[in-house]
Amino acid sequence: MANVAVIGAGAMGLAAAYHLAKAGHQIEVFEADTVAGGMAAHFDLGGLSIERFYHFVCKADRPTFDLLNEIGLKDAMRWTPTSMGYFYNGRLFPWGDPISLLTFPHLGLISKIRYGLMAFLATKRSDWSKLDTVTAEKWLKRWCGTEAWNVLWEKLFTLKFFEYSDKVSAAWMWTRLKRIGTSRRNLFQEELGYIEGGSEALVKRLVDRIEAMGGRIHLAAPVTEVHIEGGAVTGLTTGGTRRAFTHVISTMPLPLVPKLIPGLPAATKQAYARLENIGVVCVVHKLKRSVTKHFWVNINDPSIEIPGIVEFSNLRPVDHHIVYVPYYMPVTHPKFAMSDAALMTESFGYLKRINAALQDEDLITSSIGRLKYAQPICPPGFLDMLPPIESEIVGLQIADTSSYYPEDRGISEGVRVAREMAARVQ
Repeated sequence: MANVAVIGAGAMGLAAAYHLAKAGHQIEVFEADTVAGGMAAHFDLGGLSIERFYHFVCKADRPTFDLLNEIGLKDAMRWTPTSMGYFYNGRLFPWGDPISLLTFPHLGLISKIRYGLMAFLATKRSDWSKLDTVTAEKWLKRWCGTEAWNVLWEKLFTLKFFEYSDKVSAAWMWTRLKRIGTSRRNLFQEELGYIEGGSEALVKRLVDRIEAMGGRIHLAAPVTEVHIEGGAVTGLTTGGTRRAFTHVISTMPLPLVPKLIPGLPAATKQAYARLENIGVVCVVHKLKRSVTKHFWVNINDPSIEIPGIVEFSNLRPVDHHIVYVPYYMPVTHPKFAMSDAALMTESFGYLKRINAALQDEDLITSSIGRLKYAQPICPPGFLDMLPPIESEIVGLQIADTSSYYPEDRGISEGVRVAREMAARVQ
């Protein structure tokens, strides 16, 4: 049996460690944070245990269901009828079903027909190879027209990707549309899922299973270097101590790989260095009053500088009302350096514009999570840009959320890739 180190205790790292331990390998997980879970980790929001960054489950997330069943959490899945809204120029409209599309007053009939056809056919498409060669903007304009792009998409792309907004692959966009579009009870009703107890239930169960099978999880233990000798991985350094391992699985952000693994060939390090990410500052508000009846609301309003909000309590029932306000942006953007207090104030002001009945006294508490590597930039041709997960170094595998392409970040894709990586360890 192999002696394996897993770098990162997010969902992908923990799932890989679980499958490896189940196969009888010696497993140690090294996590820089003080808690396990990565983007799925919980924190205390005024007495409520909640995800730092919101998560939801779609009906297409088969790897998630398989893992939950395997670790005894099958009965923890819950499904909720959810809806979407669109806040456009000071007014909230329903969105996400044929009637909402037909009654939306800011698109012409031809644009509505083209949009509806695009959304429907996206759920039926399976071959995405041609979409990897064009931008999302070009693809959406081709299907929906310039009017629909200007009204529905342009500002959302600008406020999420900024200078990268015209460099996003159509394949990445298509998978988002398909995943949500196929998670429906019927044509008129979206249905999303959550795990009872939140993502923490999955994280805790994986940690318990890993440790019960003899694996070890080290928290607050950042890895500073992965060592290579003679074309094979030999171990890593953490806490100033060099440790020997026959296999290493890294789930750290790919842009960090050249520094973490200096022994890689120069061309490989250059390939990782070319990959780009944007960060996120995610504000979470706990409120006495609901903002809307929707799970998510897209925003195109000149007075609001965010592309949308997620009212998580409209999916998972909790005490009070929980609203996530994610600010996606490059870490070089001035707002990334804004204070927590300033972003909390600004984002709550946005919520009051969406719902004029919301008052200052409705705010119970707020918190902020920050990530420098939150959203991979996936331009056309991204599939060819990605180095393979199984590296040319014997015993070394490297993956992060970029490796899910064209799928976006999510627990389901993470556990799928984790199972594949574990199966490669001999």
